[in-house]
Amino acid sequence: MRAVAFTEFGGPEVLTLADLPVPEPGPGEIRVRVAAATVNPTDTGMRSGSSAAVLQALAKPYVAGMELAGRVDAVGPGTAWNVGDAVLAIILPTQTGRGAQAEQVVIPADSAAAIPPGIEVVAAATLPMNGLTARRALDLMGLQSGQVLAVTGAAGAVGGYVIQLAVLEGLRVIAEAAPKDEALVRQLGASDVVPRGTGAAAGIRALVPGGVDGLVDTALLGAAIMPAIRDGGHMAVVRGFEGEPERGIIIDRVRVSDYAHNQAALAELARLAGEGKITLRVAEQFQPEAAAEAHRRLAAGGTRGRLVIVF
Repeated sequence: MRAVAFTEFGGPEVLTLADLPVPEPGPGEIRVRVAAATVNPTDTGMRSGSSAAVLQALAKPYVAGMELAGRVDAVGPGTAWNVGDAVLAIILPTQTGRGAQAEQVVIPADSAAAIPPGIEVVAAATLPMNGLTARRALDLMGLQSGQVLAVTGAAGAVGGYVIQLAVLEGLRVIAEAAPKDEALVRQLGASDVVPRGTGAAAGIRALVPGGVDGLVDTALLGAAIMPAIRDGGHMAVVRGFEGEPERGIIIDRVRVSDYAHNQAALAELARLAGEGKITLRVAEQFQPEAAAEAHRRLAAGGTRGRLVIVF
């Protein structure tokens, strides 16, 4: 089978199209014939060596990719899926060295959910990792209807899902975004928008003088955005936090791996997508042979929606 693989860490040029053995599902696992797999910052980080200490204990070549969509083509013992089922799924490539960017992928049966009717398979691939990241961030903060949430990097994939899920739960959402993205984040449900940059925290405080109840920091602003949060509020961070919390603010560290087997959460996200309540955004599609270009495109920034490798 074909897979986007690499044997050494480095830039996009280390990616090759490899011919790998077809994996077989074990107990509690399914194999998916992949139609589409996304390219995320975690994938470019894996390729460049951010997970080198973990991966070097695993067999080469390595295959990146944390989310996919396709059809089940083999099932292991003890699973409820059937061959031919259309599924979207999350996978953790640092566990085996083999991720989503391959023609056939074995995953735990509880890491998949059914693709709802009316959702195209390429779009379905953009939901699992980013959707579960947004879901985990909101669950950790535990905000209640009527409270105020700010989202940095609101026009990005995770930010967009956070906005829509938060609005569904009755939260008022303030988005931090570039002026060119204001219409987009308002369409997603943000009631207010503050410009990106050094004045974002002050802009949020101008709208909510007492500070917001929670903030999801997808733009990795860290301590610079903390003044926007009220005393004792929450700050959900997706890639760690440098420094010390202040004013009793709770730092919620979001690890999507914590929800990799939360099938109920993934199925609920799929249901909402099927009902048009959350928006699946595909920025551009690439053939596997052009995976390096997809990595370069992501690194260049400004992507709105997800880049998808189509098999």
